[in-house]
Amino acid sequence: MVLKAVSLTVNVQKQLREAINEALNNSPKRKFEESVELIVTFPGLDVKKADVKLREVLFLPHAPKKKSKICIVAEGDLALQAKGMEGFHRVLSKAELEELGKSKKMVKKLAKDCDWVLVQSDLMGLAGRILGPALGPRGKIPIAVPPRADLKQFLDRYSRAVIVRIKDQPQIQTKIGTVSNTIDELVENAMAVLNLIDSKLRGVVKIGDIYIKKTMGKPVKIKL
Repeated sequence: MVLKAVSLTVNVQKQLREAINEALNNSPKRKFEESVELIVTFPGLDVKKADVKLREVLFLPHAPKKKSKICIVAEGDLALQAKGMEGFHRVLSKAELEELGKSKKMVKKLAKDCDWVLVQSDLMGLAGRILGPALGPRGKIPIAVPPRADLKQFLDRYSRAVIVRIKDQPQIQTKIGTVSNTIDELVENAMAVLNLIDSKLRGVVKIGDIYIKKTMGKPVKIKL
């Protein structure tokens, strides 16, 4: 099956809506905010040999209700701005980053704890050297922020951000929201992911099955 013009295909949206509704209701509610994920498979794709590479940061139309843990490394006015705002999980100074770099264990802990790491642009070299070895294997990278940036805008964008990528399996699996998002929001987010895949991989690989699942739920196949 080749995905064609999904943004204009009402049938795809209808099938997504049905699958999302089923996925949300096919397992009991949990005591934590479960993610809702979209899975797209690519039959016959050998990820070890193929030249097909995909790693894109996508800003969803609607933010997942469970907030992303956004961390920032900053100095001066940018650090003061970050500390005075709600939304940052952690604000690190240059000195704190250098101290953190003395312990690989603590660096790995930070890399695991933060979904996104923003870094004041003139500290990118230091952050890359200290955090890069721990962020890279987790599919994360430091994100440069100009010293005079509007941090509210960065918070808004990265609260909606997900990584869409083919890694070590012939598939893409990415979050489209959480169980507290409305079905309309989840459908729009899923369509944004499918449109990105369509724009990057149309005519390059064959798309197989598409599924929706909750963190602890069974995958629901979209019947296209």
